[in-house]
Amino acid sequence: MAVIERFATDRELPPTEQLPPGPRLPALIQSILFLTHNPWIAPRWQRRYGDVFTITVAPAGRAVVLNRPEHIREVFAGAADTFHAGEGNAILGPIMGEHSVLLIDEEAHRVARKRIMAAFRGESISGWAPIVEQLAAERVAEWPVREPFAVHPRLNDISLEVILRIVFGVSDEARLAEMRPLLQRLIRIGPVIFVGWVYPQLQRVGPWRRFNELKARVDDLLYAEIADRRGVADLGERTDVLSKLLIAAPEQTDAELRDHLITLLLAGHETTASTLAWTLHDLARRPQLLARVRRAAEEDDDEYLEATVKEAMRLRPVIRNVARALAKPTRVAGYDLPAGVVLLPSIVLAHRREDSFADAAQFRPERFLDGSPPPATWIPFGGGLRRCLGASLAMVEAVAVLKAVLRAVDLAPVGRSERPKTRNITTVPARGARLVSLPR
Repeated sequence: MAVIERFATDRELPPTEQLPPGPRLPALIQSILFLTHNPWIAPRWQRRYGDVFTITVAPAGRAVVLNRPEHIREVFAGAADTFHAGEGNAILGPIMGEHSVLLIDEEAHRVARKRIMAAFRGESISGWAPIVEQLAAERVAEWPVREPFAVHPRLNDISLEVILRIVFGVSDEARLAEMRPLLQRLIRIGPVIFVGWVYPQLQRVGPWRRFNELKARVDDLLYAEIADRRGVADLGERTDVLSKLLIAAPEQTDAELRDHLITLLLAGHETTASTLAWTLHDLARRPQLLARVRRAAEEDDDEYLEATVKEAMRLRPVIRNVARALAKPTRVAGYDLPAGVVLLPSIVLAHRREDSFADAAQFRPERFLDGSPPPATWIPFGGGLRRCLGASLAMVEAVAVLKAVLRAVDLAPVGRSERPKTRNITTVPARGARLVSLPR
């Protein structure tokens, strides 16, 4: 690590015309550091080069990292025909599909977003909370007692079940049994798979060939579920997202629906489970705070539980950056930037700013009890026209699971605080957030 730190901090890239300064490391090294050690390297580059700096990262190329709220607001308020999130997320295309709402821009994005939003109306979301809480309570009852275990995989199981039941709406037990292990494998893809997407010649060998075979099996199951759902007699009475998507726009192709489902799976499964894992990991190491949050669970104080989850998302952002590709030259953060540059508002850096969050290193849910934080300071769901469509479901799920866990068990930490590690595009506890569960 000392060698990496020396390379990461001791060499500078002379300012390229129209771009802020940044590290001079080879593009491959910058990519590895930024994609796999982001919580460690981003603050070091910020200290070295300032609040606006340029990196070179595959497959985006030149990218400008931002973290000041006023600069992030410029990005989120930018014109849809200039700030392209779809292009910025292009690395996810091989798994999410060309119709994914994360990968399209302008009018195509507006249409797709409107359709998906119809499935996330308030009355639907409020009805999902009891379902999530029951699912979570059933799984927590199966947790080991008085012995260390990694809670993150267990939370992944809960989150996957929420996706299967509430988003996919799968009820056939045989199909559920077949889907679960395949989707778990799909979700656990690592950064090495991304390399195969940048270099297509790798697709026929090793882990990339196996990934393509896995993806094909998952797609077959999803297409079968979509075909079955189109033929059910009670479609209008169902509350799952797939059924609502079919009602909102029955003309959507199976490929479009498949891409929406995979996007909601990948954007909503790992992120929520990892947020909850970090939340329980940190609460177990803060007994007084844990007691306060447990009281909120027992009293149905959803406001305090939600504030706790939001604070965990601030301290431990699971997604590290937002991405926008410039389709046209434009001025951002005081720089006249050319088309093709990718803007990366850094969630990690924005959430650590002392001028946005006093005593930023401290876990204090009370920050979120007195109204929303100032715009563009707390951005785990992105912002602007591209704010995460599943944000409301994520918060409902997180609060319901937290409530079910803390009503059922006490928590004790195992060892020292865990370091973060990168899994696909998320930051997770390196050892799975090991805890001891004690019956109440």
